[in-house]
Amino acid sequence: SMYYPLLKPGDTESLNKIRFSTYAAAALTQLMRKQRDAVGLTVFTDRINVAEQARSNAVHLKHVMTHLDALLATDAPAEGQKTSIVDALHDISNRAPRRSLVVIFSDMLEGADQAAMFDALQHLRFNKHDIILFHVVDRKKELELDLEDRPYTFVDLESGEQVKAHPAEVRDAYRTAVTDHWHQLKLKCGQYRIDLVEADINKGFSPILLEFLLKRARLY
Repeated sequence: SMYYPLLKPGDTESLNKIRFSTYAAAALTQLMRKQRDAVGLTVFTDRINVAEQARSNAVHLKHVMTHLDALLATDAPAEGQKTSIVDALHDISNRAPRRSLVVIFSDMLEGADQAAMFDALQHLRFNKHDIILFHVVDRKKELELDLEDRPYTFVDLESGEQVKAHPAEVRDAYRTAVTDHWHQLKLKCGQYRIDLVEADINKGFSPILLEFLLKRARLY
């Protein structure tokens, strides 16, 4: 789902959620490098694809940037590719050094298993990590369902399941469901003292950098 909206092959200018997150992670990596902080990287789907431990040497940082560059080179998810943020969060919690600053870029679409997702977030806090969760969205389309007044076929990028609907007929119910999901996420993050920040891919990178710098200033 992080590949929404799907980009045309060869389009290197437009942003979808995965590309936005990758550029933001690269910018934060450069900031931490200048501050002489150790940086790690985890990339996951339904399994851990990249697990770079936190280090600060130049060779390691080059590896991190190479992994991020590989994400930019992929236009679409593999067919049938699914995601499990629950397993990834538990893995990060176990591997990261105690009291690390964990920065997460995710759309937090874990389907019906929200309880397991919240348990995984709590695991991070139990291990004394400080956390910024950037909830990556295309606000106009994903949260507001701001689409043309015509029928659409909505396709799940992970399962391939299709649903035909007219936005005007489902918009109110859709917005109610999305608002409830955001409310539950905000409630749990507040309970676990996790900084939750909406990261709209159409708003640019300044809010990401500002929130990170404010968080780091509070910690150090």
